[in-house]
Amino acid sequence: MDVSLNLWVLTILGLSALIAVDFFIGRKPHDVSTKEAGIWTVVWIALAALFGLGLMLFGSGQASGEFFAGFVTEKSLSVDNLFVFILIMAKFSVPSHLQQRVLLIGVLIALVLRAAFIAAGAAIISSFSWVFFIFGAFLIYTAWKLIQEARSDDDEEWEKDRLLKSVEQRFGVADKYHGTKLFIRENGKRILTPLMVVMIAIGTTDVLFALDSIPAIFGLTQDPYIVFTANAFALMGLRQLYFLIGGLLKKLVHLSYGLSVILGFIGVKLVLHALHETGVPVPEISIPVSLAVICGVLIVTTITSLVASKKQAEREAAEKDEKSSIEV
Repeated sequence: MDVSLNLWVLTILGLSALIAVDFFIGRKPHDVSTKEAGIWTVVWIALAALFGLGLMLFGSGQASGEFFAGFVTEKSLSVDNLFVFILIMAKFSVPSHLQQRVLLIGVLIALVLRAAFIAAGAAIISSFSWVFFIFGAFLIYTAWKLIQEARSDDDEEWEKDRLLKSVEQRFGVADKYHGTKLFIRENGKRILTPLMVVMIAIGTTDVLFALDSIPAIFGLTQDPYIVFTANAFALMGLRQLYFLIGGLLKKLVHLSYGLSVILGFIGVKLVLHALHETGVPVPEISIPVSLAVICGVLIVTTITSLVASKKQAEREAAEKDEKSSIEV
């Protein structure tokens, strides 16, 4: 898709305006209700759908299909990110009324850093077609690693990375939250508040997730414009999704398996594409097929997760009743 500089500028300005509106509405710290989160989740998905339809009307059906496939993939991978976000919030004991501010700034940090990732990835792909082999192999490895983690009985924990530890040591951190302040002065020295540290943690952690999501979407489209916009719409609705399905996440017990299938599928698609580029007569997987597989896997994963969670809850309830009857 041939994208002019003017269209890039208009798109960035439009996304910035949407972010500004989102920030203005959520500028006052408050506990986000399920209703509020639900309304805004629908709004962001509707905006993404309108953008995809706009690509179809003013661009091409292929560009629209690539956007929707990329958006669905990025959104599903973002849901997995929410597990870690919950762990980070709990680790830092973030007050509930400040969580929406943390997520907003954290997502903005991630969006800026991902834009740099996308620009670098596009430049590498345009110069070296063999990088598709690396991306494909990495996604297949990541898919296998996800399966191994899903089969592990160990509880998932989050640990601070070196960057976050060095920031805390360099600037110092206050021992309590100070509303929405990011810096305070203590004993004449300017130090960070825990709120600033959590924002950095959310933003940098999301960039680590980009190590698999960026190659994944480049497996669906090599158009930097579509890669960027799909990531932007998926990330900007992440804050509301956090509050909407926070309780539901624990019930999505098969999500890691579903994501591993999606990443593995896109990895194979990338390898086939790389072989095709080198002249090997292998079939390539079309965007409609990719979109169908991604949506199908997510639907099946969600259904099986909810069924398994329901059965587990029934077993636990039966065991509790049995234990109570024995004690009586």
